[in-house]
Amino acid sequence: MPEPDPFWWRDAEQARPRRVEGGIQINSTRGQVARTWWSQRFIAVLESIGVGGRLSRGRTYARAGQIVSLDVDVGGAVAQVQGSRPQPYRVRIGIPAFGKTEWAAVAQALTDDASYAAALLNGEMPREIEAVFEAVGLALFPASTRDLAMDCSCPDHAVPCKHLAAVFYVLAERFDADPFQILALRGRDRETLLEDLRARRAAAQAAVPADAAPALADLIDTFFVAGPGLADRLAGPRTPSDALLDQVPQFAIEVRGGPLTDLLRPAYRALGDE
Repeated sequence: MPEPDPFWWRDAEQARPRRVEGGIQINSTRGQVARTWWSQRFIAVLESIGVGGRLSRGRTYARAGQIVSLDVDVGGAVAQVQGSRPQPYRVRIGIPAFGKTEWAAVAQALTDDASYAAALLNGEMPREIEAVFEAVGLALFPASTRDLAMDCSCPDHAVPCKHLAAVFYVLAERFDADPFQILALRGRDRETLLEDLRARRAAAQAAVPADAAPALADLIDTFFVAGPGLADRLAGPRTPSDALLDQVPQFAIEVRGGPLTDLLRPAYRALGDE
């Protein structure tokens, strides 16, 4: 009886994966997967910490829809990825979530600059948001492999394996559609964060004394005041008050032997001089 091959799993992993009906797949069929700057940044960070070199192994899996299920929650993502075996592999990606104190510091920093809150309310990720996190001593994206816990039940010893890599690609495309999922991994879902921002902005406005701002009626006369030289630039060359008469077509009738416009011209000039 022949000895069993101790590396039988290698042949199993090289076999064609079982097809999944209705599996989760990325929309990109070729080329770059991430479309938005924040998803591109997510992939770039993975590459910078040594994970990206193995991501291409899972691209085919992600495009073929081999992911059976994917749940993104605070602190990570859990998925089932179908390989060549009958039972899908269990995949887990963990990212440390921030606590209440840390998120309070982030929310206050976002509130202090209204443009950040406006972008988030519009469903976009502000480009400077990484700097906001860094200013309070945090990192939005994983800073090193210590910020990533990666586990797969497949027999492949490579980390990440192609099943983990496939999940990273699907995550990147999900981030394209909803940047708040990046924040959810760190511990704040969309509604919780936006409610916090609204509450902080309302509190800041309520803290301003009523007499600190002048009444609207007092600002009517000075709502717009031209700066030095602006009035002259806006005024431009003066148009003669009777210029409109030059655009009037000639009438077939005459008054006192002359055109009607000649009779009207003195009146227009007199009005312009007032």
